[in-house]
Amino acid sequence: MDRRTRLSLIVVTAAVLLIAALGTVLILTPRSLPETVEPQREPPGYALPVAPPLAAATPAGAGTQHLTDPEWVASVARETGIPERALAAYGGVALWKAGEMPSCGLGWTTLAGIGAIESDHGRHGGSSIGADGTVSPPIFGVSLSGDATAHIPDTDDGAIDGDAEFDRAVGPMQFIPQAWRNWHVDAGADGVEDPQNIHDAVMAAANYLCRASGDMAAPDGWRAGVGAYNHSPVYVQSVANAANAYAEAAP
Repeated sequence: MDRRTRLSLIVVTAAVLLIAALGTVLILTPRSLPETVEPQREPPGYALPVAPPLAAATPAGAGTQHLTDPEWVASVARETGIPERALAAYGGVALWKAGEMPSCGLGWTTLAGIGAIESDHGRHGGSSIGADGTVSPPIFGVSLSGDATAHIPDTDDGAIDGDAEFDRAVGPMQFIPQAWRNWHVDAGADGVEDPQNIHDAVMAAANYLCRASGDMAAPDGWRAGVGAYNHSPVYVQSVANAANAYAEAAP
């Protein structure tokens, strides 16, 4: 079995995980996870160092999605199985953060690992990423009614999550309304801040991670950042496994 095939294998989880950090809450809903390239006897609980994405010589437009070299995106997408539009989001945001906050040291593979676990890169439930970066149909988590989930009454009158009774996690990086209000951003440069847009959602997640940890390049700092995104040790290890699998598969 080649590495691309191994990366494309899917296992379904049914756990609903909750984290609260820095005054925000992110809810993780049932999703698909990519297998690691190879099981390791003692897998590191952090993402190994990875080369930065290849930057575009001349960005084709505004928005972080245009910062990566198109040939790099196409090549890495072929090897990892990550959709090109999702990979452009991860790579572009990583390049942006490297310029804006180099001390954070956030790698594209960490963002890809989180995106894989949260929504299978925007493909959860049959969704796909459109040309503008917005997922369709929109991705909504389960109602957080307290029945086998956290109990979070509605905070947005259903404006963001379509539920006027309880909150739901939304979008490819699974923000709930109150968290999105803290981290909203228009990274896609389309004039709209949308948690269902992968460019906006990935940048919001990157800002969150770099706020939670000032050094995502160090093992302890990486664990602190991803652990703030979700306190579960299983989640942290799953993101590490996915990130390291993508690093190994990338040419």
